[in-house]
Amino acid sequence: MIPFSKSIAVLVASGILTACATAGKDISASYVSPMQYANYDCEQLRSESMRISGRVNQLTGRLDEAASNDKAIAGVGIILFWPALFALGGTKQQEAELSRLKGEYDAIEATATTKKCAA
Repeated sequence: MIPFSKSIAVLVASGILTACATAGKDISASYVSPMQYANYDCEQLRSESMRISGRVNQLTGRLDEAASNDKAIAGVGIILFWPALFALGGTKQQEAELSRLKGEYDAIEATATTKKCAA
């Protein structure tokens, strides 16, 4: 049987580790209706796709860096200085934006396909 204090420490550590930033590749796209791009022509779709792609790359880089930093802090925090674990996470707004942008990108691609725009 695990002593009470050790079981609480394990629960706290696991709860804090779930608060770590999520890597960009692990964030799924939110649904965005392709209808919002129905009035765009192929050039506008291509331009919007490039703009969104740039922002997706930027956010993915930031989130990947945050996730990597959180893992390092968690490793050190668990072993040496547990109060440092409270500094983890804090990127939920960026994760939500990345999810939305991935959805917009998918909607643009669907609209471009429907309009038979050249790749």
